[in-house]
Amino acid sequence: MNEKIKNKSLKRGEISEKAEVSKQDGAIYDARSLGVPKMTILGFQHMFAMFGSTVLVPALTGLSVSATLLFAGIGTLIFHLITKGKVPAFLGSSFAFLAGYFAIAPNGEKDLLPYACLGVACAGLVYVILAGFIKAFGVEKVMRYFPPIVTGPIIIAIGLSLSKSAVDNCAQNWLVAVFAIVIVVVCNIYGKGIIKIIPILCGVLGACAFAAVLATTFGENITLADGTEVIAISGSSKLVLFSKASLDAIGDAAWIGLPFKYKNTVFSIFSSPDTKLIITSIVTIVPIALATIVEHIGDISAISSTVDKNFIKDPGLHRTLTGDGAATVIASLFGAPANTTYGENTGVLTLSKVYDPRVIRLAAGFAMVFSFCPKFAACITAMPVPVLGGISLVLYGMISAIGVRNVVENHVDFTKSRNVIIAALILVLSIGITYSTAQSISFEIGEVTISLSGLAVGSVVGILMNAILKGKDYKFEN
Repeated sequence: MNEKIKNKSLKRGEISEKAEVSKQDGAIYDARSLGVPKMTILGFQHMFAMFGSTVLVPALTGLSVSATLLFAGIGTLIFHLITKGKVPAFLGSSFAFLAGYFAIAPNGEKDLLPYACLGVACAGLVYVILAGFIKAFGVEKVMRYFPPIVTGPIIIAIGLSLSKSAVDNCAQNWLVAVFAIVIVVVCNIYGKGIIKIIPILCGVLGACAFAAVLATTFGENITLADGTEVIAISGSSKLVLFSKASLDAIGDAAWIGLPFKYKNTVFSIFSSPDTKLIITSIVTIVPIALATIVEHIGDISAISSTVDKNFIKDPGLHRTLTGDGAATVIASLFGAPANTTYGENTGVLTLSKVYDPRVIRLAAGFAMVFSFCPKFAACITAMPVPVLGGISLVLYGMISAIGVRNVVENHVDFTKSRNVIIAALILVLSIGITYSTAQSISFEIGEVTISLSGLAVGSVVGILMNAILKGKDYKFEN
């Protein structure tokens, strides 16, 4: 017994000694040395960092805000379980799948969103399948089929294909939209500390406050052509601020309630399934996973660089992909957006220099607690459309910019005709079909009509052309 006590004391001493050494180096790998109060504050900081972007996805798509927060927390914990608790990553809502949601439920139709979620769940399975291939054959052999000349243009096309919806939302009130954009840019470029890491949240809060002041000072109730009652500046339909229904919903919402309803889950569609829509959603959305897998690798690489540990090697890319995919599948089945590792939280790691995954798990727990407050979700849903437009204008542009960076940083050689052809086909097909009259390519198999979105067509053509054309020179390196 005494020997056991002695061993435990030695272990505690080792932890304290390591924590002390890491403090001297400016980094802390065991946050327990800081005490519970400081760990709690750090956990809230991580939740605060992911918050603005995570809740923006359901606000744009019509998915449940409460379910989003719940499964961001659950997804993060699943990820940590699969990765052996080694990777300090938070999983929040993925913007890359917005194009998929809009392709199936363009106006956030509640009866269509579960079909879109089914497509996203299947995309999550692609992560798991790819992880299996990586485990079996090695990461280099698998990733050679997804080089930057394919994934870069796909990411660029995702952002550009969403641009119309952002501009349409801004058009409801350009004054408020531009105000939101300015805050995001100023915070991102000139902000210090935590402000620089949470520009989206600052933009949302600042623009909403600005809209509230305008509504109080100059607001008038009007009814739009579609019958929607809104508050607008001086009664102008081009200067819309708030929806009356969404503001009323805040007062009606309960303080405590369940985060999701059965009718909004994927399971609900199987009572009376639309086979055509199921196939269309799967075929349309699954190819987007090719871009998000690259995004995942980039995020894990960034976290590895920040923490100074090679997480692609240990616990391994196959584990991080499986964790991300499993989190996305479970979230989607219950009507929440796809999950992805969050760059905002990597920024917090850089700022705080506390690299302990326990702090991330605390943030996940806090997000789950907030998910049980419907009134909070109603406040998020009441955000003015032009605010969403301004924020999404920046975000969609940033998605495309990430695609450009993916191409540039990997030194893709555009003097080679094969690379020019692949990029050209991906971009023109993805964007051209999206903005064409039909907005998709349809064909029939028996009695079932399948519609392929521009992104789906562009992705498949890009992968095939890369596999067929000679001159492949890409090598994936850890």
